[in-house]
Amino acid sequence: MSLQKMTSMTRWLSALRPYRVTFASATKNYYTYVNEPSMLIPNKEPCYLECAEEALESAGLASNQIIFVQGAAATPIELLRGMTEIGIKKNVDNVKLFHMHLEGKASFASKEAGKHFKSISLFIGGNVRQAVNEGQADCIPIYLSEIPKLFNEGHIKPNIALIQVTPPDSKGYCSLGTSIDCVRAALIHSKVVVAQINEYLPRTFGDALIHKSHIDFAICHNEQLPNHGGKAPSKEEQQIGKNIADNLVENGATLQLGIGSIPDATLALLKNHKDLGVHSEMFSDGVVDLFNLGCVTNSKKQLHTGRIVGSFCVGTNKLYEFMNDNPYIEMLRVDYVNDPRIIAKQPRMTAINSCIEVDITGQICSDSIGPKMYSGFGGQVDFISGAAMSEDKLGKPIIALRSTTNKGNSKIVPMLNLGAGVVTSRALVRYVVTEWGIASLFGKSLQQRAYELIQIAHPDHRETLEKAAFDRLKVMPEKKNY
Repeated sequence: MSLQKMTSMTRWLSALRPYRVTFASATKNYYTYVNEPSMLIPNKEPCYLECAEEALESAGLASNQIIFVQGAAATPIELLRGMTEIGIKKNVDNVKLFHMHLEGKASFASKEAGKHFKSISLFIGGNVRQAVNEGQADCIPIYLSEIPKLFNEGHIKPNIALIQVTPPDSKGYCSLGTSIDCVRAALIHSKVVVAQINEYLPRTFGDALIHKSHIDFAICHNEQLPNHGGKAPSKEEQQIGKNIADNLVENGATLQLGIGSIPDATLALLKNHKDLGVHSEMFSDGVVDLFNLGCVTNSKKQLHTGRIVGSFCVGTNKLYEFMNDNPYIEMLRVDYVNDPRIIAKQPRMTAINSCIEVDITGQICSDSIGPKMYSGFGGQVDFISGAAMSEDKLGKPIIALRSTTNKGNSKIVPMLNLGAGVVTSRALVRYVVTEWGIASLFGKSLQQRAYELIQIAHPDHRETLEKAAFDRLKVMPEKKNY
């Protein structure tokens, strides 16, 4: 951080310190009763503290509590560090952390901290994956669209919420920045809110606003957001992107794309498309280039016309700068963005998702490698269902994957690996795309599906798959028209 920024933040913090009011002194009235984050609470200010340890201690961190943590690029990494250190120092016990995928070291999931904290993922990130598979942490299989229900229906009742926000504006409003998803629902139902105020967090709009009076304790800690993406796709991923862009994405389509090389490769090949829209639980850098080229206009959308709609983002600084203070982008709660009924209203809804493996009948495993948990359900089923339900009958639900693993094993398999979970059922799958082509599965029988999928498997594995398909289906898979 530059000296100028540090000086600016220090002066701003010093000016606010005389107005400290703690959570306990908030006036009980209509505004606190409804607990709407965008409505100010009269006569209440955050209590600004020097460090994360002070903030967590002031918030009353204690044994047997439930803590919610904002995730993705907006993970409050410094607050998590302070929470872990003060928790170990105070010897807290049985503190449960509920979160989507988090960035940073996740020291709370270490074996030492595991005596004090238990991470429970709503979508598993790489930093807690080992802890989940070793039994030290846990996860909840759930559709992304339903995560807010856990808070709204009282399944999870947080004692403390840890979030990251922008500095307040002249009206006292902060922004949740890059990660809205289930955060609003968690905030509304949390007893105490602790915020890390970060000048580098993009100020976004939509459901991102939280008035500073809803923050009980705050620290100022400026740090660059995690950067992901920017890696050049492989030749196989480029071919997958070409297969999708040339054959499945139409002008005027609304896109859902996640992060990774395949979505980036697809976006890079859409530069001659017109009037594209974006309605996606997340998006990354590739959308910025298409916007700057005039390809993304959102002009055909019936809802949020002329706006990019997302719920959380992860990318590089290019994306974060594009998002900052940009009213063209609406960051909305995930139970709205991922509602299949809302998705179905988008014109030519084209949902592109990836997976770990697919069996020859079309079952999709996306959250585990055999019995080992890898990620989660995320928004795949939400968008595959919504695109399949498309009101204009032009939706395209797509599963895209390389035909082989890095070790050369086929990702199209006779049967899912023992212990692998089905995220998307065979009845929901429409298109499966590899670098070898497109398998169209809707309305196809088991034998027809096996034939279609074997045609897009790597040639080195097709003979083995044909033999396995014969053993399973008792006939040789072939293209038939019934």
